[in-house]
Amino acid sequence: MKRIAIIGGGISGLSAAYTIEEKRRSGTPVEYVLFESKPRLGGVLVTERVDGCLVEAGPDSFLTEKPWAADLCTKVGLGSQLIGSNDSARKTYIVVKNKLVVMPDGLMFMVPTKIVATVLSPLFSMRTKLRMAAEWFHPPHKSSADETVAEMVERHYGAEMVDLLADPLLSGVYGGEATQLSVRAVLPRFADMESKHGSLGRAMLSARKKMAAVPKGQARPLFTSLKDGMQQMTDALIASLDPSALKTSVPVEFLTCELGQWTVSAGYQTDQFDAVIVATPTPAAASVLQGTDEKLSAELRSIQYSSSVTVTLGYDENVRRVLPPGFGFLVPRSAGRRMLAATFVHNKFPHRAPADRAIIRCFLGGARDEQILESSEKEILQIARNELKQIIVLRAEPLFARVYKWRSAMAQYSVGHLERLQRIETLRQKFPGLALAGNGYSGIGVPDCVRSGTEAASKILAEMGMWSAA
Repeated sequence: MKRIAIIGGGISGLSAAYTIEEKRRSGTPVEYVLFESKPRLGGVLVTERVDGCLVEAGPDSFLTEKPWAADLCTKVGLGSQLIGSNDSARKTYIVVKNKLVVMPDGLMFMVPTKIVATVLSPLFSMRTKLRMAAEWFHPPHKSSADETVAEMVERHYGAEMVDLLADPLLSGVYGGEATQLSVRAVLPRFADMESKHGSLGRAMLSARKKMAAVPKGQARPLFTSLKDGMQQMTDALIASLDPSALKTSVPVEFLTCELGQWTVSAGYQTDQFDAVIVATPTPAAASVLQGTDEKLSAELRSIQYSSSVTVTLGYDENVRRVLPPGFGFLVPRSAGRRMLAATFVHNKFPHRAPADRAIIRCFLGGARDEQILESSEKEILQIARNELKQIIVLRAEPLFARVYKWRSAMAQYSVGHLERLQRIETLRQKFPGLALAGNGYSGIGVPDCVRSGTEAASKILAEMGMWSAA
């Protein structure tokens, strides 16, 4: 009987456990133990019900185009629970001089594909609009070295595009800054488009035409979630696992490997395993692997993380009637606010609020404002409410409020990240039976974490001769 330890009970670790559990149930002679330092499993996927509303503490959905999360949901019996975002109401605003300016139609991420709509938009200056027109003649360019997203976007469209779109979009997804994040790691498709087509606009227009060829009834929503919230996913995963294999409130202190056997030390207890999957944020992985390999530990520790705060506010039907249509707004750094973005949840996922309720979800923190985690919940609520008053003239008292702090939750893929991953993989290969999973490597979203955990488990099982392509 082979034994595998999984360290970390977030979505990555649970996905790894589920992959092994499937093999165990099919008769494969393998067992696993999952160690989680906190009292609960599921990591940042936390859902609450408040005043008839569904409130997400962490991610509220995932990108539909990445299939791994939806596929796993279907496997654990949640296929009928998958829902799409209300894309007929999809409209996003940018805060400019304390006013909401709608993003023009045809923007794919930050690349304009409908020139007329962009030219007529009040969002951009004439200088930037001229840069957009000239960008269609941008020659193919393949950089010999990694660069930041800001450097690439500015080369194509100018500094205003970085400020108004690139930076706020990346703040919302990564909690990071365009001036720090690696374009090859964060936007590899853009780097590929630039090397092949030159103009990002022409490349995106070509991609848009292919999407338009899909029959209207088959078009998929941008975001996917679950009827009862994202925690429904981790709850279903946990229910499908062997309860005796799940160890909560058991922090692993260090790992040692000798003669192909792994010793897991947790408190005063030690246990022996044939393999280990470390599915924690990379700083935690660095700590437990310090005694295994100092170079590997140092590389893992060099991956930085940012923190985030989400504030959810519930309002009555009077507020709902006067709020702008659309999914919400992004706040550029130049706006001088601490809020990064806000989502009008009742528009994005209408079923999450009764018809007489409005839900606004605000995002703060990120790489530019780590210190907000030291503020009290009362202070954070005051910041969010003051800025909503200034941006959308919202003065009403909320019916309810929830504040969630997520310290060091989002990995920052800085310049050189892909080269760092190559070094980590080279060092990892010195230790058969070791796999790494989580959001610190090749994607921070829920689907990427599912893929990461699943692939880590598959790799270990393959090394043991318990996995095949069939």
